[in-house]
This record gives sequence, structure tokens and C-alpha cells, in this order.
Amino acid sequence: MSFVEILKVIVLGIVEGFTEWLPISSTGHMILVDEIIHLEVSEAYREVFMVVIQLGAILAVLILYFHKLNPFSEGYSDAQKRGTLRLWGKILVACIPAAVIGLPLDNFMNKLMNGYVVSAMLIIYGVFFILLENRNRNSKFPIERVTQISFQTAAVIGCFQVLALIPGTSRSGATILGAMLIGCSRGAAAEFSFFLGIPVMFGASLLKIIKFFIEGGAFKGYEVFYLLLGMAGAFAVSVYSIKFLMGYIRKHDFKFFGYYRIVLGIIVLSYFGISALVA
Repeated sequence: MSFVEILKVIVLGIVEGFTEWLPISSTGHMILVDEIIHLEVSEAYREVFMVVIQLGAILAVLILYFHKLNPFSEGYSDAQKRGTLRLWGKILVACIPAAVIGLPLDNFMNKLMNGYVVSAMLIIYGVFFILLENRNRNSKFPIERVTQISFQTAAVIGCFQVLALIPGTSRSGATILGAMLIGCSRGAAAEFSFFLGIPVMFGASLLKIIKFFIEGGAFKGYEVFYLLLGMAGAFAVSVYSIKFLMGYIRKHDFKFFGYYRIVLGIIVLSYFGISALVA
């Protein structure tokens, strides 16, 4: 363990926290940043690290939305408690498609974790966001709040979440795009995407850790420290990132993120293309 490696972990935690909740693909950013600074760890541990530090981002959602997500919050009426429990039911329903399809395809999707696939997904979904916002110009959304999302709508959003299994798509990007396509407002789509991330990212982290140990892996002391430090960085920056996004979309649409994805996709494609030529 060295000071330089600790700085790399902090940078990766910051990148994860800032990009996880924005529809710009945390995976794309993490791959590019790791290629540049290259954390000196084993490949097996790298795979675990890149997923498990998301737990810090989850904690940020749980704290920021604790009152809304806790059915036993002080002052809640019986109707509000039932409404919160229904919300959790919708979240779990939306997670079923990713769980059913994602688990069998985990190894296959890992093989797609390369710069070319990531850059293609960044660009494609960037175009989708721009086209969607052009279509929605001056439109009124039938679903303005998360509480108005039905179980059927949640299931459809969950199907869109499956698309995020492809690296570079962005889990939040796929769910927000899908939710808006079927009538959710930007705020409702973003909030529901945040909530969906709790079981999905916790499950993905648990799966990675279990797989790591089953395949004979073991954490060294400094590797545990790296994980905790990365999660702490992801948590701190996620708090800001979530607040930024919710404030931004009150006055703006998602087109900026679409253009950003296209530019980043071109950068990623150029970087890996040049690296391949040099090699």
C-alpha cells in the first residue's frame, strides 16, 4: 500500500460517486479513469472493487431519502405507511427482470467490458436522450410523482433496466430513459431510478463478493482498506451528485447529458483505438 495507490482509490471513489446517479455511465468513466491511473491490484480484485464501492453510493440514497423510504417514519399516517410499503413493492417488482436475466449473463457481460462496447453505448444512448427530449418539448407528463407509478409501470421500467447490463449503457440512464418514454416526469424518473439502485447495486455487490470467495479469492488488509476508502468517497460525492441532478432537472432537460455522452463516447473510442494502434 502506497500513498499514490491511496490517491488512485480516492479518485475512483469520487468518479463513482459523481457518475453513478447521473445518466452518463459510471462504468464508462471508471474504465477510462482506471486505464489512465491504473490501480495496481489483481484483476479479480479490480472487478470486485469496481462494483462494491457502489455501496457507498447506495448509502447516500438511503440517507437522503430515509424519510420517504422508511414506512415507519415518525408522523406517518397509516395511509402513508401503506403507500411507502407499496413503493418498496414496486421497487422489488422492477428489480425482477434484471435479477432473472442478469444472473445467468454475468460472465458474458464481463466479456463485453471493453472500451469499444462502452463507447458505442455512450454514443447511442446519448442520441436517444436528445431525440427523447426533442419529442418531449413542451409535453406534459401523466406521471409527475413517484407515488403515481403503478406496479405495471414499475415492471416496464425494470425491463429497461435490463439494458444496463451492457457496459456503458448506464443503469440510471436506461431506467430514466425508459420511465420518461412511458410517461414519467424527469423528477419521478430520476427518483425511481435512485430507489431501484438500492437492491440492484446491493445485490450486484454481494454477488461479486461471493463469486470472488468461491473462486478462491481472499482480501488482504490493504484491499479491505481500499474498498472502505472507495466507498467513503463514493458516498460523499453521491450526496452532492443526487442533489445536483434533482436541482438541475427542475429547470433543464436531459439533453446536456446526451451531448456529454456522445463527446465522452468519442473520447473513449479514440483512446482505445489509439492504444490498440500503438500496441
